[in-house]
Amino acid sequence: MAPLDLDKYVEIARLCKYLPENDLKRLCDYVCDLLLEESNVQPVSTPVTVCGDIHGQFYDLCELFRTGGQVPDTNYIFMGDFVDRGYYSLETFTYLLALKAKWPDRITLLRGNHESRQITQVYGFYDECQTKYGNANAWRYCTKVFDMLTIAALIDEQILCVHGGLSPDIKTLDQIRTIERNQEIPHKGAFCDLVWSDPEDVDTWAISPRGAGWLFGAKVTNEFVHINNLKLICRAHQLVHEGYKFMFDEKLVTVWSAPNYCYRCGNIASIMVFKDVNTREPKLFRAVPDSERIPCVFNKVPPYASPRPTVNNALRAHGAGPGVRGFRFRPRGASGSGAGRAPGRRHGAEHALLPLPPPRHRPVRREPVRGGARGSGGGRARRQPRGGGAAEARGRAARLPRRPEERAGQREEPGDEGAGPGNHA
Repeated sequence: MAPLDLDKYVEIARLCKYLPENDLKRLCDYVCDLLLEESNVQPVSTPVTVCGDIHGQFYDLCELFRTGGQVPDTNYIFMGDFVDRGYYSLETFTYLLALKAKWPDRITLLRGNHESRQITQVYGFYDECQTKYGNANAWRYCTKVFDMLTIAALIDEQILCVHGGLSPDIKTLDQIRTIERNQEIPHKGAFCDLVWSDPEDVDTWAISPRGAGWLFGAKVTNEFVHINNLKLICRAHQLVHEGYKFMFDEKLVTVWSAPNYCYRCGNIASIMVFKDVNTREPKLFRAVPDSERIPCVFNKVPPYASPRPTVNNALRAHGAGPGVRGFRFRPRGASGSGAGRAPGRRHGAEHALLPLPPPRHRPVRREPVRGGARGSGGGRARRQPRGGGAAEARGRAARLPRRPEERAGQREEPGDEGAGPGNHA
Protein backbone atom coordinates (compact mmCIF):
# COMPACT_ATOMS: atom_id res chain seq x y z
CA MET A 1 0.00 0.00 0.00
CA ALA A 2 1.28 3.47 -0.89
CA PRO A 3 2.48 5.62 2.03
CA LEU A 4 0.16 8.32 3.31
CA ASP A 5 0.41 11.66 1.57
CA LEU A 6 0.23 13.70 4.77
CA ASP A 7 1.02 16.99 3.05
CA LYS A 8 -1.99 16.47 0.79
CA TYR A 9 -4.22 15.60 3.75
CA VAL A 10 -3.18 18.74 5.62
CA GLU A 11 -3.84 20.96 2.60
CA ILE A 12 -7.24 19.40 1.94
CA ALA A 13 -8.27 19.71 5.59
CA ARG A 14 -7.04 23.31 5.76
CA LEU A 15 -9.61 24.23 3.10
CA CYS A 16 -12.47 22.92 5.25
CA LYS A 17 -12.86 19.82 3.12
CA TYR A 18 -13.09 16.25 4.27
CA LEU A 19 -11.20 13.26 2.92
CA PRO A 20 -12.52 10.34 0.89
CA GLU A 21 -13.67 7.59 3.21
CA ASN A 22 -10.75 5.26 2.52
CA ASP A 23 -8.23 8.05 3.12
CA LEU A 24 -9.93 8.99 6.38
CA LYS A 25 -9.71 5.37 7.53
CA ARG A 26 -6.00 5.25 6.75
CA LEU A 27 -5.42 8.55 8.53
CA CYS A 28 -7.33 7.41 11.63
CA ASP A 29 -5.42 4.12 11.74
CA TYR A 30 -2.13 5.99 11.40
CA VAL A 31 -2.97 8.39 14.24
CA CYS A 32 -4.14 5.50 16.44
CA ASP A 33 -0.68 3.96 16.08
CA LEU A 34 0.89 7.27 17.12
CA LEU A 35 -1.41 7.67 20.12
CA LEU A 36 -0.68 4.12 21.24
CA GLU A 37 2.84 5.30 22.11
CA GLU A 38 1.61 8.15 24.31
CA SER A 39 1.16 7.97 28.07
CA ASN A 40 -2.09 8.70 29.89
CA VAL A 41 -0.21 11.71 31.26
CA GLN A 42 1.75 12.88 28.24
CA PRO A 43 4.85 14.97 29.05
CA VAL A 44 5.14 18.25 27.10
CA SER A 45 7.86 20.88 27.23
CA THR A 46 7.53 24.66 27.11
CA PRO A 47 7.02 26.82 25.20
CA VAL A 48 3.52 25.51 24.54
CA THR A 49 0.06 26.92 23.86
CA VAL A 50 -2.95 25.38 25.63
CA CYS A 51 -6.40 25.42 23.98
CA GLY A 52 -9.90 24.64 25.24
CA ASP A 53 -13.04 23.34 23.52
CA ILE A 54 -13.41 23.76 19.74
CA HIS A 55 -16.78 22.04 19.11
CA GLY A 56 -16.67 21.82 15.34
CA GLN A 57 -16.19 25.57 14.77
CA PHE A 58 -13.67 25.08 11.96
CA TYR A 59 -13.23 28.69 10.88
CA ASP A 60 -12.72 29.75 14.48
CA LEU A 61 -10.07 27.03 14.79
CA CYS A 62 -8.33 28.67 11.83
CA GLU A 63 -8.57 32.00 13.67
CA LEU A 64 -7.03 30.30 16.71
CA PHE A 65 -4.04 29.28 14.60
CA ARG A 66 -3.74 32.80 13.22
CA THR A 67 -3.71 34.09 16.80
CA GLY A 68 -1.31 31.55 18.30
CA GLY A 69 0.76 30.54 15.28
CA GLN A 70 0.61 27.67 12.84
CA VAL A 71 1.72 24.11 13.50
CA PRO A 72 4.65 23.27 13.60
CA ASP A 73 5.87 26.77 14.47
CA THR A 74 3.83 26.62 17.68
CA ASN A 75 3.54 23.64 20.01
CA TYR A 76 -0.12 23.02 20.99
CA ILE A 77 -2.13 21.12 23.57
CA PHE A 78 -5.86 20.78 22.78
CA MET A 79 -7.87 19.77 25.83
CA GLY A 80 -10.66 17.88 24.06
CA ASP A 81 -14.19 18.46 22.77
CA PHE A 82 -13.21 18.82 19.13
CA VAL A 83 -16.62 17.76 17.79
CA ASP A 84 -20.40 18.28 18.26
CA ARG A 85 -22.56 21.39 18.17
CA GLY A 86 -20.59 23.22 15.47
CA TYR A 87 -21.28 22.95 11.74
CA TYR A 88 -17.91 21.43 10.81
CA SER A 89 -17.06 18.77 13.38
CA LEU A 90 -15.86 16.36 10.70
CA GLU A 91 -13.59 18.89 9.02
CA THR A 92 -12.30 20.15 12.37
CA PHE A 93 -11.36 16.70 13.62
CA THR A 94 -9.89 15.73 10.25
CA TYR A 95 -7.70 18.84 10.30
CA LEU A 96 -6.43 18.11 13.81
CA LEU A 97 -5.75 14.48 12.89
CA ALA A 98 -3.81 15.52 9.80
CA LEU A 99 -1.71 17.92 11.87
CA LYS A 100 -1.10 15.21 14.47
CA ALA A 101 -0.05 12.76 11.78
CA LYS A 102 2.29 15.26 10.12
CA TRP A 103 3.83 16.74 13.30
CA PRO A 104 3.10 14.32 16.18
CA ASP A 105 5.50 16.04 18.59
CA ARG A 106 4.04 19.52 17.99
CA ILE A 107 0.38 18.88 18.81
CA THR A 108 -1.08 16.94 21.74
CA LEU A 109 -4.75 15.94 21.64
CA LEU A 110 -6.52 15.17 24.92
CA ARG A 111 -9.86 13.44 25.30
CA GLY A 112 -12.94 15.43 26.26
CA ASN A 113 -16.36 14.25 27.32
CA HIS A 114 -17.60 14.69 23.73
CA GLU A 115 -15.03 12.23 22.39
CA SER A 116 -17.55 9.51 23.14
CA ARG A 117 -19.83 7.31 21.05
CA GLN A 118 -22.84 8.00 23.22
CA ILE A 119 -22.44 11.77 23.33
CA THR A 120 -21.67 12.18 19.62
CA GLN A 121 -24.84 10.30 18.71
CA VAL A 122 -26.84 12.95 20.55
CA TYR A 123 -25.00 16.18 19.83
CA GLY A 124 -24.29 16.09 16.14
CA PHE A 125 -21.09 14.38 15.07
CA TYR A 126 -22.74 11.07 14.21
CA ASP A 127 -25.46 12.74 12.14
CA GLU A 128 -22.89 14.94 10.42
CA CYS A 129 -20.87 11.90 9.33
CA GLN A 130 -24.04 10.23 8.07
CA THR A 131 -24.98 13.34 6.10
CA LYS A 132 -21.59 13.95 4.51
CA TYR A 133 -20.53 10.36 3.82
CA GLY A 134 -23.90 8.68 3.53
CA ASN A 135 -22.99 6.08 6.16
CA ALA A 136 -21.56 5.79 9.66
CA ASN A 137 -18.18 4.36 8.71
CA ALA A 138 -16.36 7.68 9.11
CA TRP A 139 -17.86 8.07 12.57
CA ARG A 140 -16.63 4.58 13.51
CA TYR A 141 -13.11 5.36 12.33
CA CYS A 142 -13.07 8.56 14.39
CA THR A 143 -14.44 6.90 17.52
CA LYS A 144 -11.54 4.44 17.42
CA VAL A 145 -9.26 7.46 17.60
CA PHE A 146 -11.34 8.80 20.51
CA ASP A 147 -10.53 5.66 22.50
CA MET A 148 -6.80 6.18 21.97
CA LEU A 149 -6.66 9.87 22.92
CA THR A 150 -4.60 10.56 26.00
CA ILE A 151 -6.28 11.74 29.19
CA ALA A 152 -3.91 14.45 30.43
CA ALA A 153 -0.74 16.35 29.60
CA LEU A 154 1.98 17.49 32.01
CA ILE A 155 3.90 20.62 31.07
CA ASP A 156 7.45 20.66 32.46
CA GLU A 157 6.29 18.38 35.30
CA GLN A 158 4.43 21.28 36.90
CA ILE A 159 1.28 22.18 34.94
CA LEU A 160 -1.43 19.55 34.52
CA CYS A 161 -3.81 19.81 31.55
CA VAL A 162 -7.05 17.80 31.62
CA HIS A 163 -10.44 18.33 30.02
CA GLY A 164 -12.77 18.39 33.01
CA GLY A 165 -11.25 18.31 36.46
CA LEU A 166 -10.41 16.17 39.46
CA SER A 167 -11.79 12.92 40.86
CA PRO A 168 -12.20 11.72 44.45
CA ASP A 169 -10.62 8.46 43.25
CA ILE A 170 -7.45 10.18 42.02
CA LYS A 171 -4.88 11.49 44.48
CA THR A 172 -1.69 11.24 42.40
CA LEU A 173 -0.69 11.50 38.75
CA ASP A 174 0.47 7.88 38.87
CA GLN A 175 -3.14 6.83 39.42
CA ILE A 176 -4.10 8.58 36.17
CA ARG A 177 -1.27 6.72 34.43
CA THR A 178 -2.79 3.36 35.42
CA ILE A 179 -6.24 4.02 33.88
CA GLU A 180 -7.20 1.80 30.93
CA ARG A 181 -8.10 4.53 28.45
CA ASN A 182 -8.76 2.42 25.34
CA GLN A 183 -12.51 2.24 25.94
CA GLU A 184 -15.72 4.22 25.78
CA ILE A 185 -15.81 6.75 28.62
CA PRO A 186 -17.61 5.02 31.52
CA HIS A 187 -20.58 6.57 33.31
CA LYS A 188 -18.75 6.81 36.64
CA GLY A 189 -15.34 6.39 38.17
CA ALA A 190 -12.00 8.15 37.78
CA PHE A 191 -11.93 8.23 33.97
CA CYS A 192 -15.43 9.71 33.84
CA ASP A 193 -14.62 12.29 36.51
CA LEU A 194 -11.50 13.56 34.75
CA VAL A 195 -13.51 14.56 31.67
CA TRP A 196 -16.77 15.61 33.38
CA SER A 197 -15.96 17.36 36.68
CA ASP A 198 -16.13 21.14 37.29
CA PRO A 199 -14.60 23.53 39.85
CA GLU A 200 -17.09 25.30 42.12
CA ASP A 201 -17.31 27.18 45.40
CA VAL A 202 -17.85 24.09 47.55
CA ASP A 203 -15.86 22.82 50.52
CA THR A 204 -14.66 19.54 49.03
CA TRP A 205 -16.89 17.51 46.72
CA ALA A 206 -20.51 18.00 45.67
CA ILE A 207 -22.93 16.31 43.30
CA SER A 208 -22.59 17.69 39.78
CA PRO A 209 -25.76 18.95 38.07
CA ARG A 210 -24.38 17.44 34.87
CA GLY A 211 -25.24 13.95 36.05
CA ALA A 212 -21.61 12.82 35.72
CA GLY A 213 -18.37 13.83 37.40
CA TRP A 214 -18.23 16.03 40.51
CA LEU A 215 -18.07 19.62 41.62
CA PHE A 216 -14.79 20.14 43.46
CA GLY A 217 -13.60 23.06 45.57
CA ALA A 218 -10.48 24.97 46.54
CA LYS A 219 -9.45 22.61 49.34
CA VAL A 220 -9.47 19.59 47.03
CA THR A 221 -7.56 21.51 44.36
CA ASN A 222 -4.90 22.78 46.77
CA GLU A 223 -4.34 19.29 48.17
CA PHE A 224 -3.95 17.77 44.71
CA VAL A 225 -1.57 20.52 43.60
CA HIS A 226 0.53 20.11 46.76
CA ILE A 227 0.72 16.30 46.65
CA ASN A 228 1.80 16.29 42.99
CA ASN A 229 4.14 19.31 43.14
CA LEU A 230 2.10 21.25 40.60
CA LYS A 231 1.86 24.98 40.01
CA LEU A 232 -1.37 25.00 38.02
CA ILE A 233 -4.21 22.88 36.65
CA CYS A 234 -5.46 23.84 33.17
CA ARG A 235 -8.87 22.61 32.09
CA ALA A 236 -11.64 23.42 29.60
CA HIS A 237 -15.18 22.00 29.61
CA GLN A 238 -17.04 25.17 30.67
CA LEU A 239 -17.94 28.24 28.66
CA VAL A 240 -16.21 31.35 29.97
CA HIS A 241 -17.54 34.52 28.37
CA GLU A 242 -14.24 36.31 28.92
CA GLY A 243 -12.26 33.46 27.32
CA TYR A 244 -10.47 32.26 30.46
CA LYS A 245 -10.88 32.36 34.24
CA PHE A 246 -8.54 31.69 37.14
CA MET A 247 -9.90 30.17 40.36
CA PHE A 248 -8.67 29.01 43.75
CA ASP A 249 -5.83 31.53 44.18
CA GLU A 250 -4.77 30.96 40.57
CA LYS A 251 -4.18 27.26 41.14
CA LEU A 252 -6.69 26.43 38.38
CA VAL A 253 -7.61 28.06 35.10
CA THR A 254 -10.45 27.34 32.67
CA VAL A 255 -9.60 28.00 29.03
CA TRP A 256 -12.37 28.29 26.41
CA SER A 257 -11.48 28.37 22.71
CA ALA A 258 -14.84 28.42 20.89
CA PRO A 259 -15.78 32.09 20.27
CA ASN A 260 -19.47 32.95 19.87
CA TYR A 261 -20.22 29.43 21.05
CA CYS A 262 -22.98 27.70 19.12
CA TYR A 263 -22.95 30.77 16.85
CA ARG A 264 -25.04 32.74 19.33
CA CYS A 265 -23.42 33.10 22.78
CA GLY A 266 -21.34 36.13 21.82
CA ASN A 267 -18.40 35.12 24.01
CA ILE A 268 -14.71 35.79 23.45
CA ALA A 269 -12.33 32.82 23.19
CA SER A 270 -8.78 32.41 24.42
CA ILE A 271 -5.64 30.33 24.32
CA MET A 272 -3.03 30.25 27.10
CA VAL A 273 0.62 30.61 26.06
CA PHE A 274 3.26 29.25 28.44
CA LYS A 275 6.77 30.46 27.68
CA ASP A 276 7.82 28.59 30.82
CA VAL A 277 5.95 27.38 33.89
CA ASN A 278 6.21 30.80 35.52
CA THR A 279 5.38 32.89 32.45
CA ARG A 280 1.89 32.65 31.00
CA GLU A 281 0.06 34.91 28.59
CA PRO A 282 -3.60 34.59 27.62
CA LYS A 283 -4.37 35.53 24.02
CA LEU A 284 -7.95 36.45 23.16
CA PHE A 285 -9.70 36.17 19.83
CA ARG A 286 -13.20 36.65 18.47
CA ALA A 287 -15.32 34.59 16.10
CA VAL A 288 -14.67 34.84 12.38
CA PRO A 289 -17.34 36.98 10.65
CA ASP A 290 -19.81 35.08 8.50
CA SER A 291 -18.49 36.86 5.42
CA GLU A 292 -15.12 35.16 5.93
CA ARG A 293 -16.62 31.71 6.31
CA ILE A 294 -18.49 31.49 3.03
CA PRO A 295 -15.73 31.41 0.36
CA CYS A 296 -14.20 28.13 1.51
CA VAL A 297 -17.61 26.53 1.91
CA PHE A 298 -18.59 27.13 -1.71
CA ASN A 299 -15.21 26.13 -3.12
CA LYS A 300 -16.32 22.59 -3.82
CA VAL A 301 -13.92 20.05 -5.25
CA PRO A 302 -15.58 16.61 -5.06
CA PRO A 303 -15.16 14.31 -3.26
CA TYR A 304 -13.54 16.52 -0.67
CA ALA A 305 -15.98 19.41 -0.37
CA SER A 306 -18.34 19.94 2.52
CA PRO A 307 -22.03 20.62 1.84
CA ARG A 308 -23.38 24.14 1.77
CA PRO A 309 -24.48 25.09 5.30
CA THR A 310 -28.23 25.17 4.74
CA VAL A 311 -30.64 25.29 7.64
CA ASN A 312 -31.30 21.56 7.45
CA ASN A 313 -27.60 20.72 7.25
CA ALA A 314 -26.89 23.08 10.13
CA LEU A 315 -29.53 21.42 12.29
CA ARG A 316 -28.23 17.99 11.43
CA ALA A 317 -24.71 19.13 12.19
CA HIS A 318 -25.94 20.42 15.54
CA GLY A 319 -27.20 16.96 16.38
CA ALA A 320 -30.81 17.97 16.63
CA GLY A 321 -31.91 14.83 14.87
CA PRO A 322 -34.40 14.33 12.07
CA GLY A 323 -37.44 16.55 11.97
CA VAL A 324 -36.16 19.16 14.39
CA ARG A 325 -37.21 22.67 13.43
CA GLY A 326 -35.14 24.86 15.73
CA PHE A 327 -33.50 25.45 19.07
CA ARG A 328 -34.24 27.29 22.26
CA PHE A 329 -32.16 28.34 25.23
CA ARG A 330 -33.22 27.23 28.68
CA PRO A 331 -31.56 28.58 31.85
CA ARG A 332 -30.36 25.85 34.18
CA GLY A 333 -30.73 26.07 37.93
CA ALA A 334 -28.89 24.11 40.59
CA SER A 335 -30.01 20.58 41.23
CA GLY A 336 -28.92 17.67 43.34
CA SER A 337 -28.25 17.69 47.07
CA GLY A 338 -25.09 19.48 48.08
CA ALA A 339 -24.63 20.90 44.61
CA GLY A 340 -24.75 24.48 45.87
CA ARG A 341 -25.76 27.13 43.45
CA ALA A 342 -25.40 26.46 39.76
CA PRO A 343 -22.17 27.78 38.24
CA GLY A 344 -23.07 31.38 37.58
CA ARG A 345 -22.05 34.10 35.22
CA ARG A 346 -18.42 33.45 36.02
CA HIS A 347 -18.47 30.62 33.55
CA GLY A 348 -21.14 32.23 31.48
CA ALA A 349 -24.84 31.92 32.11
CA GLU A 350 -25.45 28.22 31.82
CA HIS A 351 -27.92 27.88 29.02
CA ALA A 352 -29.25 24.84 27.32
CA LEU A 353 -29.43 24.64 23.57
CA LEU A 354 -32.35 22.28 23.31
CA PRO A 355 -34.05 21.13 20.12
CA LEU A 356 -37.65 22.20 19.72
CA PRO A 357 -39.81 19.13 19.18
CA PRO A 358 -41.40 18.91 15.74
CA PRO A 359 -45.17 19.35 15.62
CA ARG A 360 -45.85 15.64 15.43
CA HIS A 361 -44.17 15.17 18.81
CA ARG A 362 -45.98 17.97 20.55
CA PRO A 363 -48.71 16.72 22.88
CA VAL A 364 -52.18 17.38 21.51
CA ARG A 365 -54.77 18.58 23.97
CA ARG A 366 -57.82 16.34 23.98
CA GLU A 367 -61.21 17.99 23.71
CA PRO A 368 -63.77 16.96 26.35
CA VAL A 369 -66.30 14.29 25.40
CA ARG A 370 -69.61 15.85 24.45
CA GLY A 371 -72.99 14.63 25.46
CA GLY A 372 -72.31 12.61 28.55
CA ALA A 373 -70.32 12.15 31.68
CA ARG A 374 -66.71 11.07 31.38
CA GLY A 375 -66.57 7.32 30.92
CA SER A 376 -70.33 7.04 30.46
CA GLY A 377 -70.03 6.24 26.78
CA GLY A 378 -72.43 9.01 25.82
CA GLY A 379 -71.64 11.42 23.03
CA ARG A 380 -68.73 11.39 20.62
CA ALA A 381 -65.21 12.53 21.24
CA ARG A 382 -63.93 15.13 18.81
CA ARG A 383 -61.79 13.65 16.11
CA GLN A 384 -58.11 13.83 17.06
CA PRO A 385 -55.63 15.44 14.70
CA ARG A 386 -53.67 13.14 12.44
CA GLY A 387 -50.94 11.43 14.39
CA GLY A 388 -53.00 10.00 17.22
CA GLY A 389 -52.96 12.88 19.69
CA ALA A 390 -51.23 13.09 23.03
CA ALA A 391 -51.13 9.37 23.77
CA GLU A 392 -49.39 8.54 20.52
CA ALA A 393 -47.09 11.54 20.90
CA ARG A 394 -46.08 10.28 24.32
CA GLY A 395 -45.54 6.85 22.83
CA ARG A 396 -43.25 8.26 20.18
CA ALA A 397 -41.33 10.26 22.75
CA ALA A 398 -40.87 7.14 24.86
CA ARG A 399 -39.29 5.38 21.89
CA LEU A 400 -36.83 8.18 21.25
CA PRO A 401 -33.28 7.52 22.53
CA ARG A 402 -32.88 8.80 26.07
CA ARG A 403 -30.11 11.17 26.87
CA PRO A 404 -27.68 9.93 29.48
CA GLU A 405 -28.35 12.92 31.70
CA GLU A 406 -32.06 12.15 31.65
CA ARG A 407 -31.33 8.69 32.96
CA ALA A 408 -29.44 10.41 35.74
CA GLY A 409 -32.28 12.82 36.37
CA GLN A 410 -30.59 15.76 34.65
CA ARG A 411 -31.07 17.73 31.46
CA GLU A 412 -28.21 18.32 29.06
CA GLU A 413 -27.09 21.90 28.75
CA PRO A 414 -24.76 22.75 25.96
CA GLY A 415 -24.27 26.40 26.41
CA ASP A 416 -21.65 26.34 29.09
CA GLU A 417 -20.23 23.02 29.07
CA GLY A 418 -21.99 22.79 32.21
CA ALA A 419 -23.99 19.66 32.59
CA GLY A 420 -22.91 16.01 32.54
CA PRO A 421 -23.44 13.39 29.99
CA GLY A 422 -25.94 15.95 29.71
CA ASN A 423 -24.36 19.35 29.63
CA HIS A 424 -21.16 19.78 27.83
CA ALA A 425 -18.84 21.79 26.40
